[in-house]
Amino acid sequence: MTLDDLRAFLAVCEAGSLSAVARDLSCTQSAVSQRVRRLERELGLPLLERQPRGVAPTPAGRLLRHAAHDGIGALDLAVRQLREIRDGAAGTVRITTGAISVRHFMSQAVVSFRARHPQVGLEFQTSNSGRGCLDALAADTADLAWITIGPPVRGVQQRPVISLPWVLAVRADDPLATRATIGPDDLADIRHIRLPENSTSRRSLDGHFAQHGTEPDASTSVADWDTAMLLAELGLGHAIVPTLPNWRAAEHPGLRLIPIPTLPPLATGWAVRRWETLSPAALAFADAVATSLTPPPPATPTPPPDTTGATPAPAPLDRAPA
Repeated sequence: MTLDDLRAFLAVCEAGSLSAVARDLSCTQSAVSQRVRRLERELGLPLLERQPRGVAPTPAGRLLRHAAHDGIGALDLAVRQLREIRDGAAGTVRITTGAISVRHFMSQAVVSFRARHPQVGLEFQTSNSGRGCLDALAADTADLAWITIGPPVRGVQQRPVISLPWVLAVRADDPLATRATIGPDDLADIRHIRLPENSTSRRSLDGHFAQHGTEPDASTSVADWDTAMLLAELGLGHAIVPTLPNWRAAEHPGLRLIPIPTLPPLATGWAVRRWETLSPAALAFADAVATSLTPPPPATPTPPPDTTGATPAPAPLDRAPA
């Protein structure tokens, strides 16, 4: 039993004529009849009966017709949807990330992606940690995970997209607010607003403190970088956070962000199970985010105008052949 046999049988049931189906399929009536007989031999039951004006399905044929109609219709729909997904014209891209990542890292990409792929759905799943994002990949509930890049993880491919320099977030009237930069010795005396304990960024900071023998006083902890900066602006302490894209300093006049050049930048980017198995739409969204976060190349400087007052020599004239 093949799909072609079933399609031919359904066509005969609809048309009530072997010859009409043969014309539609550009084949002989005998070829259509052979397809129906092949089904009958396999099932051991007659499927069509002759009538004065063509053929009609037997009770067994009506049963097969109903089942084949539903099954082939569902299969045709699935194939059409799969082709749309293959071509990046439909489907859903599932992204798992932290609570603030969409606002700071993906807002521009969401707008540009929607303009280019209006039929593709975007499903965002919030996770409280990078580990949770990786678990979503392993469980196949997410296609893409935006994470802080960490050590290699078995079964996961990580791709850094942007490096974030660290800054110290302090209230505008804090004694450190006038500093141009912050050094390791300055961090020893801050009132540290700690990042989440299970986060890669927290482990990175703790490793730096251990390396320099520094352990800042910490009485406050938060779940994300935005909250850390808000508490710093409210005067509850000092927050060591990465410089976030799309952070609008003008909206926070009471906060100062001071570079910490001794801290290695924090790499963030995508994690997937396998890049080659992602749908075109998922790849397009990952690229859209990366493009939106890539600074434009520096403009090529315009040569200064010639101010010597000298008149340039005229270009040689083309001479017509003699």
